[in-house]
Amino acid sequence: MNTDQIRSAERALSVGTWLIVGGAMLYSILTVTPLAAAHTPDEWDWTAPILPLVVDAAVVIVVRLDAVLARLGGRGGRWPVALRWMTGGMTLALNVADSALDRDPVGVAVHAVAPLLLIVTAETGLAYRRAITTAMTALEERRRAEREQRERAAQERASAARRQAREEREHAAMLAREQREHEARLAREAAEREERRRREEQAERAAREAAEREARERREREREQRERERERAEREVAERRERERLEREERERREQAEREERAERERAALLSRGPAQSKLPEDEARAVVAAAFHAGLSVRQAAELCGWSVGWVSTRYAEHRDPAAGGAELAIAGR
Repeated sequence: MNTDQIRSAERALSVGTWLIVGGAMLYSILTVTPLAAAHTPDEWDWTAPILPLVVDAAVVIVVRLDAVLARLGGRGGRWPVALRWMTGGMTLALNVADSALDRDPVGVAVHAVAPLLLIVTAETGLAYRRAITTAMTALEERRRAEREQRERAAQERASAARRQAREEREHAAMLAREQREHEARLAREAAEREERRRREEQAERAAREAAEREARERREREREQRERERERAEREVAERRERERLEREERERREQAEREERAERERAALLSRGPAQSKLPEDEARAVVAAAFHAGLSVRQAAELCGWSVGWVSTRYAEHRDPAAGGAELAIAGR
């Protein structure tokens, strides 16, 4: 039987023991409570379940602690035995007391089943647990002996393996020395080849870097040349545009001067005609009023020159002073 089977049996014993204990406690409470209530004052009937609960709690403590001590292989001495038998006897006495007082032997036998089963189960469970603990201890001892035997055999095999490994290492060391010498010779040859290859690569790299540097310098010179040409072209374009702007401004100033001079001559011609003999046409009158306004003449003088009323000329003067107001009046007149 292996450890798992022993532990399975121990679990079955624990489950069965606690089932019996639980059933006996329930049966004891249901049986003893009426007896305690019958011998208790009426106002204290509610305390009747306390007595069976206290006795059964002692039973639970005994069963639980006996199980722990048996599992550890220990013994609690005489007091646990006395408590176990005392609680068992109390449970038996309380359960059969009512039937015994009624001189009912059948009732005594029936009510004695659960307490007796509880007492015998507690003792039997304790014996079983001690037997299981002894069996587990023996099994562990046997396994420890087998393990020690296996360890000794393993040590002997390891010692033989170490001797063989030492011989193999010595042989391998000799082969390794020969191999290292051969590899050292090959390494020297490889190092010489690598050194030659490295010098050749350095020479090639230096030549390539020189060519790349020359190419970069050439590209840089070409870029600078293109940049100078682009800047020169931009300066020429800017200078040409500036000359064109200056020429255009100069031309506009000349044209403006010519227009102003022509307008001045026209105004002078209009003003030099003297007072109008009759009312001039509106377009011509407007031109005369504009010339008079720019010449600084009064409204009355302008009215004499164009032949129109002073009010109409005042309106035209107001238009010249405030072109926006004049445009608004023209828009209103157009609507």
